[in-house]
Amino acid sequence: MNDPIPLLGFSTSALELISFVLSVLTVALNIRQIHWAWLFSIVSSLLYGVVFFDARLYGDMSLQAVFVLVSIWGWAQWLRGGAGHQVLHVSRLSSRQRIWSAGAWLLAFVLLSFFLKNYTDTDVAYADGFLTAGSLLGQLLLSRKKWENWQVWIMVDVLYVGLYVYKGLMLTAILYAIFVAMAIMGLRAWSKNNA
Repeated sequence: MNDPIPLLGFSTSALELISFVLSVLTVALNIRQIHWAWLFSIVSSLLYGVVFFDARLYGDMSLQAVFVLVSIWGWAQWLRGGAGHQVLHVSRLSSRQRIWSAGAWLLAFVLLSFFLKNYTDTDVAYADGFLTAGSLLGQLLLSRKKWENWQVWIMVDVLYVGLYVYKGLMLTAILYAIFVAMAIMGLRAWSKNNA
């Protein structure tokens, strides 16, 4: 399933194509706050783990395993993570939570980059570490229905487009360009829920 196939003038694989479709569906459901998004997130993360392993993007590959675990937790949070174990509603981070979030992103970036540079054969340790750390933060914020998750995803997705073009994952680069637009839509949609 990971053999090269031509699509729209570039090479992809059936696995990357299926992951692409499931990922778009996941974000579309997240924007609408439909909890089934988490099921599609789990499946697409498992499939993308294989795609990223083949591309030697080990930070992204490992992130997919974390995404599976966070998606299970996020699904439970969305259904019963609110007050009195009710449905969780969109909210914003406090100033203190924003500072902690930025600090966590920085610390995770330093640790991941060090590990990737010294213990793997990746050629993009710093980019992979920075974007992996940002993606983890975005996913955790999404799991708690924090409005700021969309801001994180916009920043991360813009940078991912360049990384995936560099690595020759053109379909995934297109996916992340679509994600940028979808994250902007999510930011606007969730702003209405948390005015």
